[in-house]
Amino acid sequence: MILRGNIVDIQGRKIFKGAITIENGKISKIEEKACEENHYILPGFVDAHIHIESSMLVPSEFAKIAVNHGTVATVSDPHEIANVLGVRGVEFMIENGKKTPFKFNFGAPSCVPATPFESAGAVIDADDIKTLMANPDIKYLAEMMNYPGVIFDDEEVHKKIEWAKHYNKPIDGHAPGVRGKDLSKYISVGITTDHECFTYEEALEKLQKGMKVIIREGSAAKNFEALIDLLPEHFENMMFCSDDKHPDDLLLGHINQLCARAVEEDIDVFKVLQAACINPVMHYGLDVGLLNEGDVADCIVVEDLKAFKTLQTYIDGELVFDNGESKIKHVNFEILNNFNTKKKTVSDFEFQSTSDTSTGSATKIRIIECLDGELVTNEIIQNSTIENGNLVSNTETDILKMTVVNRYQNEKPSIAFIKNFGLKEGAIASSVGHDSHNIIAVGISDESICKAVNLLIENKGGICAISNTTEKVVPLPVAGIMSDQNAETIGKAYAELDQMAKNLGSKLYAPYMSLSFMALLVIPSLKLGDKGLFDGNSFKFTPLEVS
Repeated sequence: MILRGNIVDIQGRKIFKGAITIENGKISKIEEKACEENHYILPGFVDAHIHIESSMLVPSEFAKIAVNHGTVATVSDPHEIANVLGVRGVEFMIENGKKTPFKFNFGAPSCVPATPFESAGAVIDADDIKTLMANPDIKYLAEMMNYPGVIFDDEEVHKKIEWAKHYNKPIDGHAPGVRGKDLSKYISVGITTDHECFTYEEALEKLQKGMKVIIREGSAAKNFEALIDLLPEHFENMMFCSDDKHPDDLLLGHINQLCARAVEEDIDVFKVLQAACINPVMHYGLDVGLLNEGDVADCIVVEDLKAFKTLQTYIDGELVFDNGESKIKHVNFEILNNFNTKKKTVSDFEFQSTSDTSTGSATKIRIIECLDGELVTNEIIQNSTIENGNLVSNTETDILKMTVVNRYQNEKPSIAFIKNFGLKEGAIASSVGHDSHNIIAVGISDESICKAVNLLIENKGGICAISNTTEKVVPLPVAGIMSDQNAETIGKAYAELDQMAKNLGSKLYAPYMSLSFMALLVIPSLKLGDKGLFDGNSFKFTPLEVS
């Protein structure tokens, strides 16, 4: 097989007319010669950090869509399913991914559960990490979110890191806002990357101290604008990732979109493509070709080097996408889950104020301020609204009740309040609740919250919305976080539900993605776990009411 066109030599920083000969899945010859074709041939894109589960697709269905956008490989952290099913979940992702030609490179989840302050469905300890690290299908130790454990020398955390070193596999970081001496300590144990930078200054410090910084642009967390100006000078030590990508967004584009945006900002195309195609392969030692003679033929044909519209995608010399058609076929798989809580009553979501409300004065409460497009939140303190002693939502001030319900055993729901979801009617809920994937819901009343939560319990996982007249649910039967359907089906259903949440009043760009991170205790400042309200700065529980 011979490909002809404008060959993009990223490492040599040149583009030339030529022909690429592919034999037995490898590039046997690259020749500079005249040809009529005007499209461009370059190495495939690599997402340097993603949780496939957040696409709500199993790996085989994710692959079918990713190749449409020129992605040939991912560096994939199966952390989400591991929190539900443990090592068994990691094995499910690896085996399902192997049924396609797409190059999933899975890591060993380092923080299951993410913290000891929440209830997950499984535990992956240092002994499990040892077993996983010995597996050649495991390419790295996935993001070490327990940065306090690293900094303060937690024995179990350091055992996990040592097993990664023993097997000579990279260690991914996750240290939002960590700076100065704490950052130096974090890096000193061998942690090499961070995708959690949300300011230019933070990313610059991490780069200067030797870390690789990954520019993240997902469905909820969007750090491209904050970090992209670092790329021209630091392109050798930066990569692109989506981290979490919902199905409707994945249908529209992937890493190709970040390349297009970077080029639009007049950044040298070779520097952009180095971050998108070369750096992840080199850093993680991936078996992914880089368009050199002797490499496996993992390459793409794009219309131009501006929009990066993909015309063809090849993996190991196999044509997996051709002019609008994915060649990756559906595969059958076993559905696994872990959902063991009972349906709730409205009274379960009441929170009786401890203050003396006989005078009619409101007690002050801590409120989670959700920031659109960010995983970090703020803590704000405002007056509560009380009815019959029960703290309730107030749609006029946009202070809404929120709950996290343990889905692995029957426990009382935890309660908090959140600002900026904007709902004027009903409730929304999801069993995609990072990182333990308990049920998380926000609503205007205890009744609507209860309905939404019970709808998910009935379906053993999913996302839903409740209005005064309608109940809509998208079931997620695979571990309660992924669909058994294809991307088009789940993408359409998700988009309809997303629009329903916005019709209920939400102004957030991706209300369900934002909701899913409101239980992520390892990201400051204030979050809600199934055991209570949590201060991510001090790393301890904090009371809802302010005395």
